[in-house]
Amino acid sequence: MNIKHILLVAGVIFYSVASIKAQNSNVNIGSLDGTEGDGNNFRPINTAVPFLQFTPDARAAGMGDAGVATSADAASAHWNPGKLVNVENDYGFQVSYAPWLAKLVNDMSLSYLTGYYKINQQSVASFGMRYFDMGDIQLTDEFGQDLNQFRPREFSFDGTYSRKLTEHFSLGLTGKFIYSNLMGNTTVGNADDPQPGISVAADIGALYDREVDFGSTDGRLAFGASITNIGNKISYGSEIENFIPTMLRVGTALTANLDLYNSFTFALDFNKLMVPSPPVFAVDPDTGVQLRDNQGDPVIARGRDPDRSLLSGMFGSFADAPDGFSEELREVMIAAGVEYWYNNVFAARTGYFWEHDTKGGRKFFTFGVGFRYQLFGVDFAYLVPQRREHPLAETMRFTLHFNFNSDTRRRSITED
Repeated sequence: MNIKHILLVAGVIFYSVASIKAQNSNVNIGSLDGTEGDGNNFRPINTAVPFLQFTPDARAAGMGDAGVATSADAASAHWNPGKLVNVENDYGFQVSYAPWLAKLVNDMSLSYLTGYYKINQQSVASFGMRYFDMGDIQLTDEFGQDLNQFRPREFSFDGTYSRKLTEHFSLGLTGKFIYSNLMGNTTVGNADDPQPGISVAADIGALYDREVDFGSTDGRLAFGASITNIGNKISYGSEIENFIPTMLRVGTALTANLDLYNSFTFALDFNKLMVPSPPVFAVDPDTGVQLRDNQGDPVIARGRDPDRSLLSGMFGSFADAPDGFSEELREVMIAAGVEYWYNNVFAARTGYFWEHDTKGGRKFFTFGVGFRYQLFGVDFAYLVPQRREHPLAETMRFTLHFNFNSDTRRRSITED
């Protein structure tokens, strides 16, 4: 255990709970006339349990984190539960693993297990489990004395039902249980006794897809939309509650089958957190001290109070940014990817993810490969950030697929 590891994991924890302390923070402070202090307009949206946003499967990771309208597989429930019903096999599962921030530490990871069962041609059910391990950290008191070692961890369980309503249109719904334990039972300083955060949430998704004719060849065109992690806020033992990462995804995917052996898929997603934007707080222009009202709360110079109800926070997130509509546009993330398949056996993928500099600045290229043979499949993805020495540099993801048909053995014998 070294100090870099401790500080790194502490940073991950801070990212998870930053907005809990937002009302008492001097971050994003502005002047009375709405001008931000020191010209700083870096206002990323922080939420609890950010691991729910992390791409769990290597296929979508290889395509720049685009997945709301691509073809269905076992991981579809994460991206859009509405597309899961289009899965080809009768039942199956996949296991994914990603060392997290592996360039800096060696014991953080994200694991994902998901499986599905086709009830009939119109409906599919699935289950999923996600586990985020933050590694061992050494907790200390306000005097720097060791308290104990602790391993922060977060996980979620989910169940999904996806159904075709028409030949080309389908809907899906997911129920989710979320657990986040960041501090164990360790109390630091005069803080309230920490408790694990617990929440329940739902995802809803829709997909419209149909075959298209390109003249000399055919293909598939799909449009998808989903809202994930619609759920109650999380509290870690205090009266202040924190939003979970409710995410809106809208996207399209076009597949062109060049011939019997070669096909390309082009995917494009637009994503936005449906969570309140951080406001700009007012300061005294002479002293630079943050201004507070008669109740002791910070005075907001621009933007809206982020302490709102779930529905107000979700639907108000489209019109609450301090800089207005231009900042709302900066909160939209773009994911684009390409997937090539040869004979439905070998796949090559690449993609690009873009986030505005003032909202986190994640910009990275992705590359991936895949292989399928009968019931078995494997995917690998690699992330290359646009900026050097980025914490996500060299992120790798691995996924194993297992897909079955009820009559697999009988069909195999017939074909032989």
